[in-house]
Amino acid sequence: MTVSPDLVLLNGEILTADPAFTTARAVALTGGAVTAVGTTDEIAALAGPRTEVIDLRGRTALPGINDSHLHGCAFGLSRPPLALDLGHPAVRSIADILAAVREAAGRTPAGRWIRGNGWDAAYLTDGRAPTRHDLDAVAPGHPVYLQDFTGHLTLTNTRGLELAGITAGTPVPEGGVIHTDGTGAPSGLLAEGAQGLLQRHLPAHTRDEIERGVRNAVAALHREGITSYTEPGLGPGGTDLFGGASGRLTLDVYADLARAGRLEARVSVLLLLTGMSGSAADIARGLAEAEIPDDVDPRVLNVLGVKLFADGIPPNRTAWVREEYPGGGFGRLCVHGEADALRVRELTEMVRLAHEAGHQLGVHVTGDRAIDAVVDAFEAAQAEHPRDDPRHYVIHADLVGPQSLEKLAAHGFGANMNPAIKWTIADAMAELLGPERAAYQWPVRSALDAGIPVTSSSDAPVTHPNWRQGVAAMILREGKASGRPYGPEERVGLADAVRAYTVHAAWQDFAEEWKGSLEPGKAADVTVLDGTLTELDPHDLPDVPVALTVFDGRVVHSTL
Repeated sequence: MTVSPDLVLLNGEILTADPAFTTARAVALTGGAVTAVGTTDEIAALAGPRTEVIDLRGRTALPGINDSHLHGCAFGLSRPPLALDLGHPAVRSIADILAAVREAAGRTPAGRWIRGNGWDAAYLTDGRAPTRHDLDAVAPGHPVYLQDFTGHLTLTNTRGLELAGITAGTPVPEGGVIHTDGTGAPSGLLAEGAQGLLQRHLPAHTRDEIERGVRNAVAALHREGITSYTEPGLGPGGTDLFGGASGRLTLDVYADLARAGRLEARVSVLLLLTGMSGSAADIARGLAEAEIPDDVDPRVLNVLGVKLFADGIPPNRTAWVREEYPGGGFGRLCVHGEADALRVRELTEMVRLAHEAGHQLGVHVTGDRAIDAVVDAFEAAQAEHPRDDPRHYVIHADLVGPQSLEKLAAHGFGANMNPAIKWTIADAMAELLGPERAAYQWPVRSALDAGIPVTSSSDAPVTHPNWRQGVAAMILREGKASGRPYGPEERVGLADAVRAYTVHAAWQDFAEEWKGSLEPGKAADVTVLDGTLTELDPHDLPDVPVALTVFDGRVVHSTL
C-alpha cells in the first residue's frame, strides 16, 4: 500500500544542497522525512486526499537552515519581552538607549534590575560609548545591566556599581578592565572578565525564565527559517556568561523540553566545563563531574563535545596574537617568550584531556597565534590518542593562516566562521588590523580551497540570526558602514554559501547522513524564502523574509 505524503511543496525552486547542488521544482514530505524530489507534475501525482499542498509560486526552498554557533537561550533572554532590544537599527544613539531604559524604569518596580542587550558604540551617532551618568539620569532607582552586541562589554549605572561594590580600586580578573572616567571613577563600562564582577550580583534566572528564553529563541528562529543550531557552551563554566544564560540549568531545561516533545528544533550542545580562564586542572575536574542527558532523542538534543577558550588561557583571557597590529587594540595582547610557551603547554593539555575523553572539541579562538596553537594541539592530541573522525573545529577562526588551514584539512577538522560579524565590523577592523589583514580576515574561500567544510553562523545574540545576511556577506565581503569590499578574493558563490548553513553544518553535527539536504530519507526540515534566491541581487537578500519553515514535517512558521 502506497502512503501519500503529508505535505508537498510545488512550483518552487528547490535547492537540494546535494553533492551536485541539484535544483528541482517540488518536494514531498512524509512521516518526518523527505520522500521524493522532482518536477511539479511528478510530486503532485503523489498527493492523496489528506496531503497538504502548498504552491510556492516560484519561491526558493532549501534544507532547514542550521546556525552552527548560536547561543540560543542567551538570544531568547536578550530579546523582548525578557530584555530590552538595544541592537542596531532599533538603537542608533545614546538617546535611543536612554529612552528604552526610561520606559522600562517606568514599568519596573524600584530596585529591580533592568536588562538589555545589543548596543554597539560603533553605530551610535554620538561618537562615544554611553556611561553610568547617562543611565543615572533616567533610572537612578534601578540597577541597570546592558550588554553590548559582542558579549565582551557591559554597561551599568551607579546603582549597579554600588550593589556590586565596584570601585576604581576593585581587583579585576586577568584580562578584565574597569573603565574609568576623567575623575578616575568607574565610568560604568566593564570589559571582558570584569563583567563577572557585576553579573554575579544579577538575580539568577529561574527555571521558568530559562524555559521562556529557549522557547522565545526557537520561535524567533522559526521566523528566520532555522531548524537546527549549536548551543556553543552550556555548563558550570557558563554561570557568568550572558547573565547566567549558559549555565547547567539551561542544559537541564533543554533536556526536559526534548523529553516532552516541546523543543521543536534540533540542538547540538558543547559542554562548557570551565570559564574563559579555565586551566587543564579545571578541565580534568569538569570532565570527571560532567552530567550528560542520555535519555533524549539525539536527533533533537545531542551533547557532542566540549568548548574551550584558547583566548582564555592564563596569564590573560583576551586575544593572543603574534605581533602588534597598526591600530593597536589587539597589539597590546601579544604574548612572547616563556609566557607564550606556558600558554601553549596549558592549551595543549586542555585539548588532550577532552580529546582523550572522546569529545568533539570546539575551541573559541580569534588571534593568529592562538589559532596556530589550537590547530597544533588538535594535531598533537590525535597523534597521541588516535580517534576515528573526531571532527574538532576552530570557532571564529578569523585570522587562520595557510599552514593551519592545511593541517585542519589534512586531519578532517573544521572551521566555523561568522560572515555577518565580518560585515558588521569590517570597517573598524581595517583600522585595527591594517588593510591587508582585514581583507584576509575570515578567509572562507581559502578554507574551502584547502578542503575544509566551512560552517557559517551568527553567534547570536552577537549578530541577529539572519542567515540571508550571512550568505550575502560571504558572496560580497563588504563592510556594513561603508559598503567597501574587503578581500574580494575570499568571496564564494551561492552554492558554497548555502552549504555552509546546511550540509556542512550537518557535518559538524555528525548528522550529514540524515539532515542538511533535501534528498529522500533526510529529515523533513525545510526553509522557504519569500523570493527566488538565484535571481536575487545579494545586496537585497538580507531583507527578504522567510515565508515558510517546516520542522520534522510540520509547518512551524508561515506567512503564505
